[in-house]
Amino acid sequence: MRQLSRIQTAVMLVGAILMAVGAGCCAFLWHPEIFSWVFLAGTLAFVLMQWQQRYEGDNMTIRRLRKIMIASGVFFILAGVSMVDTHYHFIGRFMSWQTYIIYFYNKWVMLVLAGAFLQLYSSHRISNELQKD
Repeated sequence: MRQLSRIQTAVMLVGAILMAVGAGCCAFLWHPEIFSWVFLAGTLAFVLMQWQQRYEGDNMTIRRLRKIMIASGVFFILAGVSMVDTHYHFIGRFMSWQTYIIYFYNKWVMLVLAGAFLQLYSSHRISNELQKD
């Protein structure tokens, strides 16, 4: 795996902290209209820096795990957009309120959990696979 520079590592760490703070504050309904944007900004920083890490080797297992990690990043970005939408309802303007509540409202929690699970699995497995090589 290509290592990130010190600045990229710092941006990734700050992004992860912003994600945790934003998700926690939104989950406990403490200024969710502000912290949903904090979560989205942290997610973008974290995911963009994670995508900068490339794998140039030929191990197919690590390549598959990198694709899972990219899917996790997509889940995080969708969760950020959904979190912002939960507080501003910009998607709800294009459909009935009942459909919006059923399919979109507060669904960011599931996306964050799915992204976190995939992130945990893939990062753990990638580190094990890299130790084997």
